[in-house]
Amino acid sequence: MEAVLHLGLDTDTQDISGVVKRECEVRVSQEEVRACMESFVGRTDADSSHVSALKVKGKKLYELAREGIEVERQPRPVTFYEIRILSMELPFVRFSVTCSKGTYIRTLCHDIGEKLGCMGCMESLLRTRVDRFDIQDSLKLSAIEEKKIQGKLEEAIVSVEENVCRLFLLFMRQKLLQKC
Repeated sequence: MEAVLHLGLDTDTQDISGVVKRECEVRVSQEEVRACMESFVGRTDADSSHVSALKVKGKKLYELAREGIEVERQPRPVTFYEIRILSMELPFVRFSVTCSKGTYIRTLCHDIGEKLGCMGCMESLLRTRVDRFDIQDSLKLSAIEEKKIQGKLEEAIVSVEENVCRLFLLFMRQKLLQKC
């Protein structure tokens, strides 16, 4: 994933779409930001975002948040395998992150800002990979239309059979791991 951290802002949703709760002056160096972000690499327990789709008593957290109800959230184990800064023009930091499932990048941005003492929220997020699907392998609509005209549309489509086979292999892997 790629994200942009906006330092100096604290919002009620931990991203730029939320209502600004606080604004802080950003008085940190690029080296302090770099060291802070590197300190998050590894396994940790992280709070889920109160505007996530996680359910509490059958209701999604973001639904409860819209009703003005904030519930206590239990920290969940997450792993940040890599956090790499791509560019930094304070108060903005563009970075890539490789992480485990269940990780909320908006919460990471908030936590980085909090640790730096100047607050922070997520400005933007781009999913660059989901399972085996990588954004570098994606096609623009115009390229897909061109393949259709050329009669080569099947080159751009992952077949149902291939997906079912992959799901079966993942399921069997999980079963084997549970027995170990």
